[in-house]
Amino acid sequence: MNRIKSGIPGLDELIEGGFPEASSILVSGGPGTGKTITCMQYLYAGAKLYNEPGIYVTLEEGAHNLWWNVQRFKWDVQTLERDNKLKIYKFEPTGEFTDLEVQAKRIVEKARQMGAKRLVIDSITAFAFWTNDKAKIRYAIYVLIEELRKIRCTSLLACETSGKKNEFSSFGVEEFLVDGIVMLHFVPPRHYLTVRKMRGTDHDASVHPLKFGESGVSVDAKEKINWEDLKE
Repeated sequence: MNRIKSGIPGLDELIEGGFPEASSILVSGGPGTGKTITCMQYLYAGAKLYNEPGIYVTLEEGAHNLWWNVQRFKWDVQTLERDNKLKIYKFEPTGEFTDLEVQAKRIVEKARQMGAKRLVIDSITAFAFWTNDKAKIRYAIYVLIEELRKIRCTSLLACETSGKKNEFSSFGVEEFLVDGIVMLHFVPPRHYLTVRKMRGTDHDASVHPLKFGESGVSVDAKEKINWEDLKE
């Protein structure tokens, strides 16, 4: 199985060297857990270190806010944008907003046009802006994942939760569709990461510290935290 490097120091040690190629990974967590930075670093490292073009699809924030969130890391983003290796796409639905299947295919087409090998959607929770029909949302996510798999694009789907330990998704369906789940936790003053699911991978399911430094985020793969010590 081909593996796609996460670009997050320490994380690949927990998942047999990287994400399975063409897989879709749910990155879930409550407010302030580091979802946006983690997802952006996945794209940045892919473009900078592995020559794998990536596209960041934002359903809420604009490009300016995203760059503001990561400017502290001094990433060479402008060069990658100029070389068409890293793009931020503010997704604006067209036509019938509630036709989520069509909207999902539009997202995939953007990735196809760029030749993207990596994609981030931030956040999948925003599908609820257009409909509260869980059946439609589930099918749209299914279509999105399958279409991305066809173009061999490895994707991270950011997902907002209330921050509870055992809450994996927003709609209660995403965790059954994706190939993997990376959960982020914030118990002040520390951040944590755990790999809840990773198909085709003998993954480490322990809780590990997630650290923020000058170059981005990293996982302490050696230090383990008891699950019971994480408070709701």
